[in-house]
Amino acid sequence: MTITVDLRPEVQAELARQAAAQGQPVEVVAAALLEGAVNPISSQQPAAATAEPTQPERRTGQAIIDAFAEIRGLLTDEEIDRMFTRNPSGARPVDLS
Repeated sequence: MTITVDLRPEVQAELARQAAAQGQPVEVVAAALLEGAVNPISSQQPAAATAEPTQPERRTGQAIIDAFAEIRGLLTDEEIDRMFTRNPSGARPVDLS
């Protein structure tokens, strides 16, 4: 089936980024996302046993980035800097021995 979808530029850019990261054409990634949205259980099934073994997945932190994608942009850079800036301790080190 062929369909036409109008995407916002930022969604189109993210789709292109994901496709490039996976080394797949944009169309393949978009189709996989649609299939997963329609039937999420079947899209999570393991590949057939006859498939060739794949290389171990590289951990790039992309899973965390994707998990927080919905809240991206809700805080300003200054607010994020304040939240994650370490406050210097005024206390002396404690000897635990």
